[in-house]
Amino acid sequence: MATDLTNKVVVVTGGADGIGYAIADKYLAQGAQITILLDINEQRGPEAAKKLTSKYGENKAVFIKCDLTTDLADVSKKIFDNYKVDVLVNNAGIYNENKLKLTIDVNVTAVIDWGLHFWQHMRKDKGGNGGTMINIASIYGFRVDQFMPIYQATKFAVMGFTRSLGHTANFMRSGVRVVAICPGYTKTKLEAIFSTNDLGQTEEFHEFLSTQLWQEAEAVGDAAVEVFQRATSGSAWLIEGAKPIVEIDH
Repeated sequence: MATDLTNKVVVVTGGADGIGYAIADKYLAQGAQITILLDINEQRGPEAAKKLTSKYGENKAVFIKCDLTTDLADVSKKIFDNYKVDVLVNNAGIYNENKLKLTIDVNVTAVIDWGLHFWQHMRKDKGGNGGTMINIASIYGFRVDQFMPIYQATKFAVMGFTRSLGHTANFMRSGVRVVAICPGYTKTKLEAIFSTNDLGQTEEFHEFLSTQLWQEAEAVGDAAVEVFQRATSGSAWLIEGAKPIVEIDH
């Protein structure tokens, strides 16, 4: 399995800002050929691609407007017609405990749909070149507290999908490595719009948030580079408080 990002074609969902943008930035710094930023945000997306091309050179980043819940067929065809994808970063996610279906559609269904579709494209036993899929889960993919039951359920689902599709048997057959990154609390637009169910603990929730180990998105970008270099298929890695990454053994 290649652990060098040089000349890799990288697709990042939710790539317009936050963790997705940070990963695209760090991967280009490591020599990636191009980062393809998928995002629903038509303002931030082009700005992100422009910023990356200014930093790394022309044709190093492109933006494609994409609603992950509806645009899989059209957007993936556009990508596959022009690129042989090496890396998919399933990063896009939402946090809104008051929108159950949308949260599941984006955090679970889209991750699985896009993951399986790109896995089929990359798998060596079907004519692909192999590759890597990185699913952005969360500390809540393996840790539980009382505040965000819907969000936590979706991230447990991402971990189950990663562990199963990334199983050694599937990796040996397909040549596609599937891993998860579990960020702790990270300063992004996601954390700025916390919307939680009325479970009678709003005050406790905000108190709890103030005690957590917060980190910048760039820390997750750095972690994503190291995970790409070190991870075996089916593994999951914690990055919390910008501390060194740790493999999660359960």
